[in-house]
Amino acid sequence: MHFDLGIMHIPTLAPEVIFHIGGLSITNTIINTWIAIIIFLIVGIIISKNAALRPTKLQNFLEWTLESLFAYFDQVTGDRKKTIAFLPLVGSVFFFILLSNYLGLIPGTGSITWNNIMLFRPANTDLNLTVAMALTSVIVSHLVGLFSIGVLAHLNKFIQIGTLIRSLKNGPIAIFTACVEVVVGIIEIISEIAKVLSLSFRLFGNIFAGEVLMTVMSSLVALMVPTPFMLLELFVGLIQAGVFAMLTLVYLTVMSMKPHGEEAH
Repeated sequence: MHFDLGIMHIPTLAPEVIFHIGGLSITNTIINTWIAIIIFLIVGIIISKNAALRPTKLQNFLEWTLESLFAYFDQVTGDRKKTIAFLPLVGSVFFFILLSNYLGLIPGTGSITWNNIMLFRPANTDLNLTVAMALTSVIVSHLVGLFSIGVLAHLNKFIQIGTLIRSLKNGPIAIFTACVEVVVGIIEIISEIAKVLSLSFRLFGNIFAGEVLMTVMSSLVALMVPTPFMLLELFVGLIQAGVFAMLTLVYLTVMSMKPHGEEAH
């Protein structure tokens, strides 16, 4: 068992296991995930304890940031109540992805090893994590739909059961139209699966590629040359966090809306 600070290791697709707790494998990406969660916990405690009616400069900045997010989210949701309801999930997703991405840019992240395994690795270079976050976003959006507009109205977004049953009494054309709507519904279900794949692989691919690039450049030339690439990764990390969070907000907003024509019916 030893630490090695001098050699860069190219990350593999699968995260490396550092140790085990019982039957649970602890990987280097899990360690970075824990670090991000601990940082959020500490920041949350500090902010909650220092909140006051006469705010400090930090509190003023945070309140301004929150109001800006409200205004930006309102443009997507069109409803302040929805914005307030969706902000905890969407905001948590954004700041977690952003912090996880930026932790990977801290010097030593790719060079500190333990038994020839990278001890720290950006959490979003683990496909398991990105798939889990994508599944959470999509599943929660469907739960929001079920509770906000009702079970039947939500299911009608995919397969319009009522239309199919009524078409049996309205002749061949109505039956044909209903069958087309069923096929469209099946395509919609497939698109929901595609959402998970798109969200998870986009985030994983961009962050993993950036980690490999930074590792290679830092191993070739240790000073100054990697700096432009680090600035690029700062921008990419922000963009990827924003894309994931905004798509999550869009999914939540769309699923909380009644199907087209439902209001008139």
